[in-house]
Parts: sequence; C-alpha cells; structure tokens
Amino acid sequence: MSSEYDTTETLDVKGQSCPMPIVKTKQAIDDLDAGDVLEVVATDSGSMSDIQGWADGTDGVELLDQVEDGDLYTHHVKKTE
Repeated sequence: MSSEYDTTETLDVKGQSCPMPIVKTKQAIDDLDAGDVLEVVATDSGSMSDIQGWADGTDGVELLDQVEDGDLYTHHVKKTE
C-alpha cells in the first residue's frame, strides 16, 4: 500500500502500548474534519491489528494504509464523515 497521502495531522504514540494508540487515535480523529487524514506513528506492534479492527468497526473512518518499518508502525486514517 502507498503511504503518499495529504496528511492533515500526525499523531505520535511511540512508546505507548494498548490501549493508548487507539484511545489517542479516536480523540485525534474526533477533532478533524471530514476528508482529513491522520497519520499515526506507533512502536506497538499490536497497533497494526488494533487500528485495523477499530477502523473496520467504526463508522466515519477509513484505514487507508499501514506500513511496518522495523519497529515503527505508521497508519493513515481518513475521517469520512
């Protein structure tokens, strides 16, 4: 998946473990406008499945991509409504 998105905001949750990456992602998405893209940068490997599951079960958000680069996990989430 491509990581070329017009990112509106970047959320740094490096060093935080479950459930904080999801909690902070939800808080950040709530503050964005429809069409905005949030980039989430995490070091918790569980964030890959956690953010995927949260996005799949949450109306108004779309997971655009997830990239694993060593111990760094980058997620792009779009607010759709």
